[in-house]
Amino acid sequence: MIKQSIIENVLNAALSTGGDFSEIFIEDKYVNNIALQSNKIEKSISGRDFGIGIRIFSGLQSIYTYTNDISEEGLLLAAKRAALAIKGGGTGTIHPLQKEIFDPIHQIAQMPQTVEHARKASIMRQANEIARNYDERIRQVTVRYMDEEQNILIANSEGKFIEDTRVHSRLAIQATASEGNELQTGFYGPGAHAGFEFMENLDLTHYAGEAARIAVTMLHAEECPSGKFPVIIDNEFGGVIFHEACGHGLEATAVAKNNSVFANRVGEKVAPEIVTYIDDGTLANEWGSLNIDDEGEKTRKNVLIENGILKGYLIDKLNARRMKTESTGSSRRQSYRFSPTSRMTNTYIAPGTSTPEDIIASTEYGIYAKYMGGGQVNPATGDYNFAVEEAYIVKDGKITHPVRGATLIGNGAKTLQLVDRVGNNLAHGAGMCGAMSGSLPVNVGQPMIRVSEITVGGTKGE
Repeated sequence: MIKQSIIENVLNAALSTGGDFSEIFIEDKYVNNIALQSNKIEKSISGRDFGIGIRIFSGLQSIYTYTNDISEEGLLLAAKRAALAIKGGGTGTIHPLQKEIFDPIHQIAQMPQTVEHARKASIMRQANEIARNYDERIRQVTVRYMDEEQNILIANSEGKFIEDTRVHSRLAIQATASEGNELQTGFYGPGAHAGFEFMENLDLTHYAGEAARIAVTMLHAEECPSGKFPVIIDNEFGGVIFHEACGHGLEATAVAKNNSVFANRVGEKVAPEIVTYIDDGTLANEWGSLNIDDEGEKTRKNVLIENGILKGYLIDKLNARRMKTESTGSSRRQSYRFSPTSRMTNTYIAPGTSTPEDIIASTEYGIYAKYMGGGQVNPATGDYNFAVEEAYIVKDGKITHPVRGATLIGNGAKTLQLVDRVGNNLAHGAGMCGAMSGSLPVNVGQPMIRVSEITVGGTKGE
């Protein structure tokens, strides 16, 4: 992307005032976004974004700047201006850059940039037709298509020089059903670290059909009761609760500053023995996967909680300094405009031994959350509030009627301790995670689990 000699000069300039570490992150990104609504393509946007981020450390002090000026003069000026904020005692030298070569974990068969617009639109129209034909009460369908090719180069004063190409593809389907004065929506948004082959292999009947089914099912669902109940949370996107309420608390961004309920607790029992919690960026072609993180470290499988015992955290380079430990290949950023920090990739509860049928049959009364919606969480405390997109009453070991308006309220660390069943049907769901280093593709996952008690906010009787 840029001559190695220029990169070396920029890294040296960044250390000119005594910093002890400098880094350059170069990004060249192509993005396509298409939206279909009311049976026609409403919007199609394609773009390219190119920029460079420069970061400097002096001890635990970090300075970050970015620029679109790719001339050597412009880059040197940006590096020197950033360096003015550093007053360190570093040597101001860099190690010789050594280019790293690796075998990509995530194979891309068909680059989206080579696929004509009409083929992408065809996939969208098929999904639209399937959802609309599900039921006459489906009044509106919105289909959004996204693909992204991100080419990056990372180099730093420790001698790292590495490049990678990342490709993400996603299809988001929202169906709206109405009858009388009732209006409900359903959503499904599969995604992968893959090319257009992902779109061509999608089971559109399943994904579009599920979005429509959710909307129709919830049309005449009863109001959900409120109280404290056992809650069965289904697999796949059900893992969003523990992603938000526990996962963020295991990122060094919070842990290193003691802003997490899990800080300084490695070796402690934080969950039942049936719970093992993992973040794994190496899962082939999964939505949250990467070959390397945004500091150039290879991603890996990080076991965070093993059989209930806290084993470790997700750690980036700067927080590794604060914690006097090593990076776990967990540093991420949305783009060159963001300084990287520790973030999740594909985070999930490992499968257990219970079958979904046994979990349901052993529940006398409770709530079955089939699909989770959005929510809020306080990362410092783990307190959360999540809406349930599709929920049912479980009575005498059987799933009965659907209920709507269900909200799950609790504390992540406490909820984790109340998991009493873990199923054997692990699945992952694609989502976007927003935090201080931007919005990132992440997978949340789990098998079906049961929590012995969660506060359920409902609207019945109000």
